[in-house]
Amino acid sequence: MIHELTNPLTKTLVTHLRDQRRDAVRFRHTIAELTKQLVYEAFHDFPLLDRTVITWTGELSCKTIDEESIVVVTVLRAGMPMLDSVMELLPDAHAGFLAMKRDETTHESVLYYDRLPDCKGKTILLVDPMVATGGSMIDALELIKSRKPSRIITLNIIGSPEGLDVVKSAYPEIDIYIAQIDEKLNEDKYIIPGLGDAGDRSYNTVG
Repeated sequence: MIHELTNPLTKTLVTHLRDQRRDAVRFRHTIAELTKQLVYEAFHDFPLLDRTVITWTGELSCKTIDEESIVVVTVLRAGMPMLDSVMELLPDAHAGFLAMKRDETTHESVLYYDRLPDCKGKTILLVDPMVATGGSMIDALELIKSRKPSRIITLNIIGSPEGLDVVKSAYPEIDIYIAQIDEKLNEDKYIIPGLGDAGDRSYNTVG
């Protein structure tokens, strides 16, 4: 199921991201803030465990997420600010990494690196700012599914209707949390109006 955030603050932050005058530091910071909003929405019904902590009045049984049952998987480079943001909220979660590149002739993604921890029985948070054609998301999900997780949730900033339809058709059981669904893909398969290249804008990389 696709869950698009409707909070006015979310839409305001997306507008900040679209502004090409926003420097890399502020761009990464805004991505991180939006990611936290996505996490809050995605975890609204997440199961809780009992945990005993030591408070100023003594022992107390409290509720907590089982962070060690969560694997946060990011797509390099653009997903790194999102990964860092999630790990600030869930410091005991595990992290995994995928690297893909875009074939400029076919407009398809090519997976060339993966480093994933044990995913069996875990909840996977797949974080990637952009869903354009959906190809890179499909490739990532195919690999992750082969590791037998119990659940997969994706966190995305911007997506095209076409790309999201592709992902939803292939994996209808996956929950997709996204800050903004944009208008369309152009003939070069870029999201319109989009953000530009999220990786380049995050790290001042051109070419």
